[in-house]
Amino acid sequence: MKEILRRLLTGAVYVVLLLSAVFLSSDAFDFLFMVFGLACLYEYKRIIGLRGYHIFIAYLALWWGYIYLIHDKLLINILMFLTITVNFVLLYYLFSKEKKTMNKFQKFVIGLFYLGGGCIFLTMIPYKDNAFAKFLIMGIFILIWVNDSFAYLVGKSIGRTKLFPSVSPKKTWEGTLGGLVFTLIAAYILAKYEPIMNPTQWVILASVIVITGSLGDLVESKFKRMAGVKDSGAILPGHGGILDRLDSLVFAAPFAYLTLNIFSYVS
Repeated sequence: MKEILRRLLTGAVYVVLLLSAVFLSSDAFDFLFMVFGLACLYEYKRIIGLRGYHIFIAYLALWWGYIYLIHDKLLINILMFLTITVNFVLLYYLFSKEKKTMNKFQKFVIGLFYLGGGCIFLTMIPYKDNAFAKFLIMGIFILIWVNDSFAYLVGKSIGRTKLFPSVSPKKTWEGTLGGLVFTLIAAYILAKYEPIMNPTQWVILASVIVITGSLGDLVESKFKRMAGVKDSGAILPGHGGILDRLDSLVFAAPFAYLTLNIFSYVS
């Protein structure tokens, strides 16, 4: 009971912090995810065994450039291509049965684009037609929270078939599918209150976020499994580290950004 209460309190603080940043100003939102990105990279460095501070400098330069200076579509698409490519490399690493070892340069590049690129695209998502679409990013947060909550509840209640026991022994197919179903319902409801996209687009976006977010969660779980640790950190009592909270969002962000751009192109 004490552990559940601690998780609820920590979760409430986390949600209030996100809501405050989103509704305070776009600068507050940008700054929050810049800091979250640094925290994720710090935890990643500890898990993966990457020394030095070069990755922080590279991330801050990349983040500052793409958030405040670079608005050229070609350069943004190049970053998106690199980020998604690294994510596919991580999926290969996830499903490969061979034990892979990475050198320092590979650890640096993967961390920079997997986490740095993910946080940059997560920060860029709300900016639509030079306006800060706060309800769009809040909708995405809600979809992730609904998926996480109902995947846990359904898996805890009726979960029997293990999803990927060698990486994450507690996750089940029943929980994963339950999270998807409830997230699609939430997306349809969101469409009635946030007309920035039609119901079909919200449902497609929800599907992309759930599928890629679930894969991102497994990728981080494999990193932890290889390092022999339960959590990426201990900054969030009852929840682990910042990366434990943002692994789904960060991995899904470039795919969500690509999906939103496809919607803009075809509409």
